[in-house]
Amino acid sequence: QVQLVESGGGSVQAGGSLRLSCAASGYTFSSYCLGWFRQAPGNEREGVGAISAGGTRVYYVDSVKGRFKISRDNAKNTLYLQMSSLQPEDSATYYCAASPRFGVTCSRDQRGGPLVADYDIWGQGIRVTVSS
Repeated sequence: QVQLVESGGGSVQAGGSLRLSCAASGYTFSSYCLGWFRQAPGNEREGVGAISAGGTRVYYVDSVKGRFKISRDNAKNTLYLQMSSLQPEDSATYYCAASPRFGVTCSRDQRGGPLVADYDIWGQGIRVTVSS
């Protein structure tokens, strides 16, 4: 069974940091683009950033550039999201996802982040709450 499982979420004060992990099982995702997304209550799911199969191309939306860092360890079948300088507006449920249709380069939406429609395998999501 192909599965993605996020971990590392929680509550943090503004200015703090969190590191999310996404462990893949049931398949080797080393040839796929992997992305992070988030969804706040009442909002649509939006892409945060993505990383190509080899990890050489990393994309972020402007709102997180310089604060978030995406990395992957293909040997461990794990994706990471290091979040720093967190702000209340970063509060959301965060999802990792895999895009089997893209590998060397990842599709991007008009904001520069990963395109939700191009990701087919999703984790269950994990909550991040940033208090002011």
